[in-house]
Amino acid sequence: MNDAIQNRLLNELASNLASAFEGMTGERPQISTEASSGEPHTSALLRREQFSGVPGAIWIAAAEPDWLAGGALVLEAAGITESDPEKHKAEFQEIVEQAVSGVARAMSQWLGREVQREQREETPPAAAAWSAIEVRQGKSRFHLLAAIEPELAAAFAQPEQALEVRDKPPAFDLLLDVELPLSVSFGRAEVPLKDVLKLTTGSIVELNREIGDQVEVIVNNCVIARGEVVTLDGNFGVRIQEVISRHERWKTLG
Repeated sequence: MNDAIQNRLLNELASNLASAFEGMTGERPQISTEASSGEPHTSALLRREQFSGVPGAIWIAAAEPDWLAGGALVLEAAGITESDPEKHKAEFQEIVEQAVSGVARAMSQWLGREVQREQREETPPAAAAWSAIEVRQGKSRFHLLAAIEPELAAAFAQPEQALEVRDKPPAFDLLLDVELPLSVSFGRAEVPLKDVLKLTTGSIVELNREIGDQVEVIVNNCVIARGEVVTLDGNFGVRIQEVISRHERWKTLG
């Protein structure tokens, strides 16, 4: 039973790694998992991820060439060609944190109560059963090692806590009815103050878009999508053609 739960947790981690990379790069990588006979090198980047109200933890390790490659993948997607290893490490650890937070959300559904990640970094266990997670995206290919502590798997081994989605929604669902302001930008222009003062009724301001170009859909001053203008029952609307990646959203905020 515990082996099946460990595999379920490992697959959940791999799936959330793919989602985290997709959110940061705009492209979903291929992910595969397999048992590993090796252990992390003493110089590897090592994380022990714990969760609130649940015993045990998930271990995640990556050798320097692997976390450098993962960080570079994220930075290149944002148009950054930095060679600073610390920036690569920071981006890679952000990916790991997002993936583990996704596992915590899955645990919340399985248990019917909120579970949060409580990250710790410590010395690895003496006898961990490590699995290799391979990430492939474009020409990039790198690995992570992951191990599920038996105590964590045992927390879901009781029949009433089998890996089933409960009716109770996770805490995030409570936010889904919150209303946010949405606007559509047809274009922008920079105009000298002297020309702004000359504006009168009938004046024309040239925007930075041509007819047929996509318009931007903006929520809370952040561009989240692009699309084309349509009419519906006499009103204007926007048909969404592209949902932009997380890094593009950061750039539009800048």
